[in-house]
Amino acid sequence: MVLSKRWAVFLAGVGVWTWVIWPRFGLAIWKDDRSFVDGRPTSFLVVHAVLIAASLAIGTTVGVLGVRAVMASRRQTEESVVSARSGPQD
Repeated sequence: MVLSKRWAVFLAGVGVWTWVIWPRFGLAIWKDDRSFVDGRPTSFLVVHAVLIAASLAIGTTVGVLGVRAVMASRRQTEESVVSARSGPQD
C-alpha cells in the first residue's frame, strides 16, 4: 500500500499525540481518589490502565507506520531525483 506524504505525516503525528496525551491522563487517573481503596487498586484504576495501555500500543503502531511511510516517500523522492539527474539510460 502506498500512502501520500501528507497521510504519512498525519499518522506519525497521531503517534506523537498519543504519547503526549495518554501518559498525562494516566498520572491524573493514578492520583484520583477513586483509584485506590485501603492501598489496593480499584476496578476504576484497572480499567483505565488497560485503556491507556491499549491506546499507547495502537498509537505506537500507527506512529511507526507513519514514520516508515515518511521515510519510504523520502527514499522514493531521492531515487527519482537521482534518476532524473543521470538522464535516460541507453
